[in-house]
Amino acid sequence: MQPIVFSRPFRAPDEQAYVAQALESGHLHGDGTFTRRATALLQEISGAPRALLTSSCTHALELAAVLLDLGPGDEVVVPSFTFSSTAAAVVQRGATPVFADVDPLTLDLTPETVARCVTERTRAVFVVHYGGVGCDVDGIRAAAGGVPVVEDNAHGLGASVGGRRLGTLGELAAQSFHDTKNVQCGEGGALLVNDARLAERAEVVREKGTDRARFLRGQVDKYTWVDTGSSYLPSELQAALLLAQLEAFDRIQAERHRVWSRYAAELPEWAEEVGARLMHVPDDVEHPAHVFYLMAPTHEDQTGLIAAAKERGVIATFHYQPLHSSPAGRRFGRAAPGGCPVTDDAAARLVRLPLWPGMTDDDVSRVVAAVRAYRPVGVPVA
Repeated sequence: MQPIVFSRPFRAPDEQAYVAQALESGHLHGDGTFTRRATALLQEISGAPRALLTSSCTHALELAAVLLDLGPGDEVVVPSFTFSSTAAAVVQRGATPVFADVDPLTLDLTPETVARCVTERTRAVFVVHYGGVGCDVDGIRAAAGGVPVVEDNAHGLGASVGGRRLGTLGELAAQSFHDTKNVQCGEGGALLVNDARLAERAEVVREKGTDRARFLRGQVDKYTWVDTGSSYLPSELQAALLLAQLEAFDRIQAERHRVWSRYAAELPEWAEEVGARLMHVPDDVEHPAHVFYLMAPTHEDQTGLIAAAKERGVIATFHYQPLHSSPAGRRFGRAAPGGCPVTDDAAARLVRLPLWPGMTDDDVSRVVAAVRAYRPVGVPVA
């Protein structure tokens, strides 16, 4: 019996045709026809007024840090419960990440956890919508004294909170199209620009510090170096693959929600029996079915459940390890006063279940059976 892997990239119907067209066109560098088409569709799906494709979500976060002019002496509040890129983008600019704790139910930053980190040097907050469950961006901005908010929306394309789409709540937002994400092109990302004052400079910084974008629009007769920048553009091959994926967005989401909803319907009784907790989604949130996780009763149960599921051919996994206590986190940043106990606890107990569009109903049943079969020490078999 084949193992049920944790994640498998979706294959969109027109991927091969679009990549072949890009190869045949002879235009393989960035900002060609496929980049324009993918960008337009991304703006439609996200609701953002402006989107710029990048070669990764990490690059989008770095680009955001440049646009905010972060530098030495500045502090940026970031969650400790996130991938390293969220904080590394701050460190790249010489600024200091201040690691905030998260809400125990959503694993998102809250206005209260951010407020504990704010000083006179705070220049921005980088929020993460964990699992595509949106956080209170307006409250967080207010708690931080009105500084800009950058959304690390790697999990949240197509999701919303309070009827507002994630990726449109901060001045800037970063998307991921890594092959573990709902929509993917192997490696890729995008910067969503919601503050019109940053839009023109974002083009320049993304294009190696030049005004080439204005040249391509016929606004100048030559382009030249005008600002700091780097090479953040994806190739047309990546954009072609991304376009096919974005065109299949509704299908991808429906398939992922089919799997997510079965877990949500079939695991609550087990969770109550063993003292686990399932992923929490507030009433005003529309999530994208990016992850389905549970909180095991103890760290020993986290490792025990992952091992027991593997024996049954089901690959479940843990998630982020706290940044505030990581080697780089201790070197380049600092934790909030009082530390990040919720982050420590979540890292020690969280288990993510397999979730991808190609899972059959039988696959989902196998995962559910593997989870239900696990019993912590001292909990009798049902």
